[in-house]
Amino acid sequence: MGALSGRTALVTGGGRGIGRAISERLGRDGARVGVHYSGDETAAKETAAAIEAAGGEAFTLRATLGAPGDAEALWSAFDAHADGLDILVNNAGINKTLDNTLRPFTEMTRADVEHLFAVNSTAPFFVIQEGLSRLRDGGRIVNVSTGLTQTAPQSELLAYAMSKGAVDVLTRGLAQELGPRGITVNAVSPGAVDTDMNAAWLRGADNAAARAATGARSPLGRVADPTDIGDIVAFLASNDSRWVTGQWIDATGGALL
Repeated sequence: MGALSGRTALVTGGGRGIGRAISERLGRDGARVGVHYSGDETAAKETAAAIEAAGGEAFTLRATLGAPGDAEALWSAFDAHADGLDILVNNAGINKTLDNTLRPFTEMTRADVEHLFAVNSTAPFFVIQEGLSRLRDGGRIVNVSTGLTQTAPQSELLAYAMSKGAVDVLTRGLAQELGPRGITVNAVSPGAVDTDMNAAWLRGADNAAARAATGARSPLGRVADPTDIGDIVAFLASNDSRWVTGQWIDATGGALL
């Protein structure tokens, strides 16, 4: 039996990148995994299929986060597949503006900033609030933040880092709030990870120098793979982490040293 056998997990944005790595690792550890997606149904179904091919259980559910009623829609879709929850991973997030670009601080519009906060900060707040009636005592909440909240981010990522800073505060506050129920709440904070989101500057021959420079920021000398983050989340989802709560976990490979 796996460490998470008999437990049900929900991973927002669970079909791609870090979310897929988290979903697949939780599935390998025995959890039944709800793979949430917003737009990419194909990726979510591929992730669920990969979990099942490895001997696990999974289902997909769709909800667009960052809009009014998003949490209610998410949990309504979840309830069609499961009658309770043990592990909630708030992974879904964005780092770009409404038109899917990166723009410097001086060019960010109010709509851009509000969109980032709606998806990255407000959505997790209400997803957790709405989900507490489903989350069993002794459960786990893991929020995916960013190493940028502990440094001075570049201009194009300032609003993104601010929105994730709110997640760090949410994590600490809820750890205190939910401790009496035996629920732990922690934040995992990656640095640069080799995902589709970062492909434009980490992949391909034209970006070899940028990749090398990014990897050199870590004492371990490489860029993170999504599985590096998924494995940390799996620890926090397990009983082995029962005495860890309210923590900001540096998952940058030591890049902040």
